[in-house]
Amino acid sequence: MLRAAAILICTAAPAFAWEARVSGAVCELTDEDKAAQVRLTYDPAIPEYSISITSGQGWSPSPTFAIRFEGPRGLTISTQRQVISGDRATVTVRDSGFGNVLDGLEFNNTATAILGNEAVTFGLENAGPAVRAFRACTAGTGA
Repeated sequence: MLRAAAILICTAAPAFAWEARVSGAVCELTDEDKAAQVRLTYDPAIPEYSISITSGQGWSPSPTFAIRFEGPRGLTISTQRQVISGDRATVTVRDSGFGNVLDGLEFNNTATAILGNEAVTFGLENAGPAVRAFRACTAGTGA
């Protein structure tokens, strides 16, 4: 009886996992963990990549947004082209190339999104296969 209850509890809990999929013609890479929801897209019609990071703590305006990747191929990427949603929950960056972002996600252990004094760290465990699937999707669109 106890074993059945444990299995039910484990299967009822939300699964936090990196996932690649196609939504119409747009390639998507998503993850949700306790700290943040992360969504990358590639839209071949524009053509443009985006990354959106939603945090329960919210984001305040600041001149520079950065993502620090920690692990075997650590790096830090920064920009001043971020946009914060009206409710301040999501920060989004768009660009025509995302090679460094994808490398950071695929080859490291954690990522920390930083905007001013606010920082949110999210895990990259098992992100590699989903990042490779996302790359395959974008290559199939002529990216």
